[in-house]
Amino acid sequence: MSSNDLSIQPDRAWFVTGTDTEVGKTFATCALLLALRNLGIQAIGMKPVAAGTDENGRNDDVERLIAASGVDAPRDLINPYLFQPAIAPHIAAAEAGRSIDIGRIVATFKTLRRTADVVLVEGVGGFCVPLGHDCDTADLAEKLALPVILVVGMRLGCINHALLTCQAIAARGLKLAGWIANRIDPAMSRFDENLAALRERIDAPLLGVIPPASTPEAAASGLRIP
Repeated sequence: MSSNDLSIQPDRAWFVTGTDTEVGKTFATCALLLALRNLGIQAIGMKPVAAGTDENGRNDDVERLIAASGVDAPRDLINPYLFQPAIAPHIAAAEAGRSIDIGRIVATFKTLRRTADVVLVEGVGGFCVPLGHDCDTADLAEKLALPVILVVGMRLGCINHALLTCQAIAARGLKLAGWIANRIDPAMSRFDENLAALRERIDAPLLGVIPPASTPEAAASGLRIP
């Protein structure tokens, strides 16, 4: 479906993951939310698990998703699990004496899905980040059974990271709906050649390239919806 096609079906949703942490998943998710809103589609972001809060107990990623969303919803639906230290979520949960219940996240997602035409669910870290001793983010994506959008942080090593993540997504029986190339390293050597190598090897459409020093609003105009 192109970004000019307004026939998007109600209650559509995607799971947004990345090749690593700090590759711009939240940025890309916000840009996609804004792109959907530009089409007149009610869209909302969900961050099931977040770690790292400010002095007000707020998480920056969650706040950015709320700001980019076109629908209001209770925070406990948008972000069911929030931990204070900015560390791996399974460690943060253990230190807080809590466990991350995937079933609760799925139920919360189903509730949130009734509030908007589209829900974008942003994962935490990379695709296989642990959420507990017996579950990880890949398990969450599998339980949600959503098509996946992969954010590739364009830097040295991204080809290997991207292809391994694509294999992990396929191993869970999930559809890779598309991928976004985010230029997190403006000085990356041979960017065009790396992008071409990924386009040849990833069996899903490139939804757009986010240039360096962009804003979600500017990036939204260059992205297409799967």
